[in-house]
Amino acid sequence: MDLSFSRGDELSRQQRTMPAELYNKIHLMFAHLKGEHLFVPIRSMQYLAIIDNEEIVFIDGQGPRRIELAWQSFRPQDRDDLRAPVSYECIFYELGAEKAMQRISSEFFSALAILEKRQTPPKGSSSVTPLKRNS
Repeated sequence: MDLSFSRGDELSRQQRTMPAELYNKIHLMFAHLKGEHLFVPIRSMQYLAIIDNEEIVFIDGQGPRRIELAWQSFRPQDRDDLRAPVSYECIFYELGAEKAMQRISSEFFSALAILEKRQTPPKGSSSVTPLKRNS
């Protein structure tokens, strides 16, 4: 399946931070996928988040196929502790995207948690050998 989305002109840009727990969850889920993109439906807002190696983009599922905002330039190497927040840039491409960002910040984490529960654990060739007890 081939999906394409358009990106308008940049309207504004903000420097932000993301909680370490969210950043780590995103990267663990993306690494387990072993693909190029991770699609995260944010059903409570009718948005779709698309994660790749470079950025996370957010598309309003009710409107045209346009990227409303993007999170880019993640800087995990700037932190001294893995529990410290990660800085990134939030770029707004549509009017009203700044207002949507307020809700996306909390709803995206919830959507990731739901997606994580639905993912099946990786299949491996492990087995459990029962130990016999001497009575």
